Amino acid sequence: MSVTAFAVEKIPLIKAGDDIARILNGKTELKERDIVVISSTIVSKSEGRVVSLDNMTVTEKAKIIAKRNQNDPRFVQAVFDESEEVLLESPFLLVRTRNGSICVNAGIDHSNVEGEKNILLLSKDPDESARQIKESIFKYTGKKVSIIITDTNGRAFRIGQTGAAIGSAGIKATRDWRGTKDLFGRVLEVKNEAVVDEIAGFANILMGEGNGGTPIVIIRGLDLYHESYGIKELFRPEEDDVIRRALKLM
Repeated sequence: MSVTAFAVEKIPLIKAGDDIARILNGKTELKERDIVVISSTIVSKSEGRVVSLDNMTVTEKAKIIAKRNQNDPRFVQAVFDESEEVLLESPFLLVRTRNGSICVNAGIDHSNVEGEKNILLLSKDPDESARQIKESIFKYTGKKVSIIITDTNGRAFRIGQTGAAIGSAGIKATRDWRGTKDLFGRVLEVKNEAVVDEIAGFANILMGEGNGGTPIVIIRGLDLYHESYGIKELFRPEEDDVIRRALKLM
């Protein structure tokens, strides 16, 4: 297998209403079954998910948590507003977002956002955003491609951030090796590979974390195309999640 990966150059600053598929089509020539990895930042911007902290109506609970965490109460309120469940209140907010992802601060970001008081919320439905971009690319190019929308996540028990998938289309989120055999003929019982996260992590190296301005990466030669969408199968069922249960006991 030979795989190539490259960042798409000269993507303009994205604003609300921009058509990411059209912009991408004007910057590079896509091939059948490419994997297009897109930073959640530009997806959110195209969907108008930039909001001002000044527009937050702050609750007493947000004020209390903000004081404890030495944070802006308006930012804490924004996290609450985007969350379905709060798993950890301090020293930082660990929440389950409305689309099911568990992450710090509901994925809300200050970086790469114009305006001192503006913050950027994640897409309301990253899986649906991925599906729409996939369909738009097919409309413009006639090419069937896979889409992975990524965000930067920390990791339990390890220092440092990595890219992780928050939405996908045209690719299965996992690859299940269970039932196959290893080199010595033993049947694998636990081997469910988080494919979209692996790809997101690699693409993040090419995207960078600063002012590189390369929020789209193309992975070519890794044919994982599948007519499905969504990363929900990555979410560990609550009854099997020992860490989540432990947090609730704190």
